[in-house]
Amino acid sequence: MQKARIGIFDSGVGGLTVLRELYRQLPSESILYFADTARLPYGNRQPAEIVQFVREILCWMESQGVKMVIMACNTSSALALETVQSEFDVPILGLILPGARAAVRQGRRIGVIATPATAASNAYRRAIQEMNPQCRVWQVGCPEFVPLIERNRIHDSYTMEVAREYLAPLQEQQIDTLIYGCTHYPLLARVLKSILPRSVQLVDPAVWVVQAAARELEALGLRDTGAALPTRFGVSGCPEEFGQRAVQWLGCTPTVEKVCLPQPESEPLPLKPLE
Repeated sequence: MQKARIGIFDSGVGGLTVLRELYRQLPSESILYFADTARLPYGNRQPAEIVQFVREILCWMESQGVKMVIMACNTSSALALETVQSEFDVPILGLILPGARAAVRQGRRIGVIATPATAASNAYRRAIQEMNPQCRVWQVGCPEFVPLIERNRIHDSYTMEVAREYLAPLQEQQIDTLIYGCTHYPLLARVLKSILPRSVQLVDPAVWVVQAAARELEALGLRDTGAALPTRFGVSGCPEEFGQRAVQWLGCTPTVEKVCLPQPESEPLPLKPLE
C-alpha cells in the first residue's frame, strides 16, 4: 500500500493548488487527480447533491486502489466529510480543520471567502470558534469566483471589480487574517493581495491539509519514499478542455482520461443526521 496513489478530487482546476502542495511537500507520493467538471460548480448546489457526488467519486477512487483521499474542495469538506468518513474504509482528509487551525494561530479577526454553500454551512466559523472562542469570524460567499477562474478570466478588469465587492465587507471589519475557503481562490492571490492591506495574513488550507496528510501517512506506515509514478488525471467532463485549463498551473499539458463514475443502483442514501 505504500506504493498506492493518493486520491485528490475537486470540481475543477482549483484542486491543482493542493496537487502542487503535494508535489512540494511529498514528492515521492504518486497521485490520482479527479475533477468533476461535468457538474461544476459545486458551490451553488444543495447539500444532498454534494454528498451523493462525493460518494460516487469515492467509490471510483476505492476501485482504483488509492491509499488515502484528500477532498481538495472546501464545499465537499464542509458538507460531506463527516458523512463519508463513516462509510468508507480509506482515510479521507478535508480542508476545513487544517485551515481553521492555521488561521487561529495567525489572527483573531478572521475573514473567510468561500463558495455560497461553504459560507452557508458555517463550517469555518464553527471550527475556528471551537478552537478559540475569542476569535471573530466573518464569511462571504463568492459565487462568481469559480466560474471566472475556470474560464481563465483571472486578469480581467471585471474580476478585480468583483473581488473588491466581495472583500469590502471584510475590510470594513478590519480583518487581520483571510482564509481561502475554496481551493480555486489561491489562483486569485495577486488580485486579492493588490486589494487587501499588507498586514492581512492569507491562509491557504492546501498547505496545511498536505501537512496533515504527511502526518497521517507516517502514522499509518503508508508513506512512500521511492520514485513517484506520473500523476493520473481523470475528469467527468471534457478531458481536452480540462487539459487546456490546467496547463498554466502545471507548466505542461497533462494527459487526461474521461471517467464514468459509478451510479447508485437505487435511491441515494440519506444524509447522516447531525449530532
